[in-house]
Amino acid sequence: MMKDILGVVATLGKTNDDNLSSLLSEYLGIDNMLGLVCKTYDGIKSLETYGTEGNIDKKSGIHGLGGSIGKLLHGRFTVFCLENIRPFSGEVVIDDPQRYLMLRKPRLPNGESPPGFLGFAVNMILMDQAYLSCLTPHGHGLRETLFYSLFSHLQVYKTTADLRRAIPFINDGAVSLDGGILRPNGSFCLGDRKDVEVKFTVALSSGDSNTPGSITEMEEQVKLKNWEKERLVEDIKREEDLLKQVKDSFSNQKQQLLDYITQSPAGKVHSQYRSILSETSAT
Repeated sequence: MMKDILGVVATLGKTNDDNLSSLLSEYLGIDNMLGLVCKTYDGIKSLETYGTEGNIDKKSGIHGLGGSIGKLLHGRFTVFCLENIRPFSGEVVIDDPQRYLMLRKPRLPNGESPPGFLGFAVNMILMDQAYLSCLTPHGHGLRETLFYSLFSHLQVYKTTADLRRAIPFINDGAVSLDGGILRPNGSFCLGDRKDVEVKFTVALSSGDSNTPGSITEMEEQVKLKNWEKERLVEDIKREEDLLKQVKDSFSNQKQQLLDYITQSPAGKVHSQYRSILSETSAT
């Protein structure tokens, strides 16, 4: 049973900032943050068994384990099964150990991102090396499964004002660093923020005094290259979409012209003439 459990959500990811950690943890809620993560459905089945009348067997599974150490479980608890989660269907940055998702950024008519847009929450979660190698049988990692199912395309903005101005470009919710929360269903979280009891660990800053300057510089260069690559891929995708639109428009206009020629009197005579020639050639 224990071999199939990776841990709870709160321990499987980190952030670079305490404020961001509190914000994303508040967005997910305590039930999701304390949710157990299992690799397979067999692992979930081993957590809880039932009697003939459907009642929970308190002496087996995780209930029996809790009782053996004097920690009885009461109420509901959430469990995630990686193999049952529908993974992100797009591409990931394969040459980056963190396997960031290649999500299309919101764009204004001028091609720029909305003011204050910082990125997607799912790509702001950092994972330790121990969990980067955790892949499903189909080769999907934690970011593509667990964290994508939790955050989807949740956008992160600098301020609530930035978030509200960008609402036309937000489909799956958004948060802002000053505490604004817009849920995917269109509801806003208002009022004062509360202290979050359970949140993601804050990773050590790459600019820490114990980090050699050369390593820090290399990390910044890698980040820059990844950013440039992401922008290039987005530009290529946008150009491909435009090219497809032009080709489709040309095909439609061509078909309309052919239909017009065929339906016109001259076109009908031409078609009959071609038919006669074909019959003559056949004889």
